[in-house]
Order: sequence, then structure tokens, then C-alpha cells
Amino acid sequence: MDYTYLDCLASFGVGGAHPGGLKLTKGLLSREYIDQEKSILDVGCGTGQTSAYIAEKYRCSVTSLDCNTTMLLKAKQRFSSLQLPINVVYGSAENLPFINESFDFILSESVTSFTNVPLTIMEFKRVLKTKGVLLAIEMVLEDSLSKEDLITMVEFYGVSQLLTQSEWYNLFHKAGFNEITVEVFKSEFDEKENDIDSASDFLLSENINDQLLEIFEKHEHLSKKYGDRLSFCIFRCSV
Repeated sequence: MDYTYLDCLASFGVGGAHPGGLKLTKGLLSREYIDQEKSILDVGCGTGQTSAYIAEKYRCSVTSLDCNTTMLLKAKQRFSSLQLPINVVYGSAENLPFINESFDFILSESVTSFTNVPLTIMEFKRVLKTKGVLLAIEMVLEDSLSKEDLITMVEFYGVSQLLTQSEWYNLFHKAGFNEITVEVFKSEFDEKENDIDSASDFLLSENINDQLLEIFEKHEHLSKKYGDRLSFCIFRCSV
């Protein structure tokens, strides 16, 4: 079986895999007005770390969606152990199984890049309520890559393409988002090593295949090799 980078994340049960981890998520949410009446969709919820935090902190309606059954199983186990009433849904970001204007907030933490980006953004717009907010943390191409390097990145991560900040902005605007703010994520290298909110958590599967370990190691290698040409941006989009 040929495993993918996403299979690797699922087997290791990586939570908070996006840059900044749960600490960044907490900071972004703290800027928003969220009460018990709000409804939040966590797209590509993974093992449910973010969803669990939101449900515990804000006591609002949380829906967790992912297209990976291993991730969803681990998310359900997390929610059950914490006794959190979170709605867990199997589904695709490109074809969200929800009616129009269902949510006040959508979170996409390093998820949209792994999908058909224009379709997914249109779906986000469709299921957001009027004045709803999309918070997306996404990989951004800062400097051009050679054709060979670009193919390496696209094939390894399984992304459809690597987009610049302006290309992301234009796609959000084309989908109907009129208010778009962009922040470049800056890593805080002086963070304490024991800062649990900045680190990924792991819900390991049993008997992890050696190929998955190799994928994890290659990810570390590519991150170092192309780190100066890739960044992550935080997009806040509303109508």
C-alpha cells in the first residue's frame, strides 16, 4: 500500500499539526465574539484537539468534519473521554454536507490547501451565515520554486497547487468574501519547550508501518529545505 502524508498524520494522530498549534488557535478565537449561541464548524478536524478546546471553552455548538476515518475515530474517542457533545461528521470540504448558512464560524487549520481550493472556498461561503467568519491558516508560497521542486512538494503533500498570498486573497474575494485580512504567521523560537499549547499532541495507532515513519522523516527534511520559500498566513474572511 502506498501511504500519503495525510495517512501519516492520521496514523500518528497528530493534533495541532498546523504552525502555532493550539496556542495560535486560542489566540485567534480570543479576538472573536463567541458565546453559547454560536455554531462553529471545524473543517479537517483531525483528532479533534481544536474542537474539544472550543466546546470546553465556549460551550457552543461544535461540528467536527473530516474525510479520514482514522482521524474521526480518534476524535470521537477524545470527545467521549471528555464527555463533550460534539457533532462528528464524515465529509469532504469540497462538498460540505450542510444546508446553506449553517455556521457562524468556520475554522480551516492547514486544510484547504489539501483540497480543490476554489471549490472548498465556495463551500465555506455557502454554509456560513450572514456576517459569519472564516478563519483559515494556510501554506503560502513566498518565493518561486523550480519546476522540479514544485513537483516534489505537490506530489509529496498531495496538494493541488501552491498559492501565493495574492492568489489566496483573490480566491477568497472571488467566492464572495468582501472583508479579508491577512497576517503572516511568525514562529516564536523563544517559546518554552514545555509550552504544551505550542506543541502537537499525538494519538498513535498500533503497529505503525515503517513507510509512515519514512514519510514523517521526509516531511521534516522538506520543511527545512524549503522553509525560507514557504510561509503560513492567517486569513480572516467575512462578507
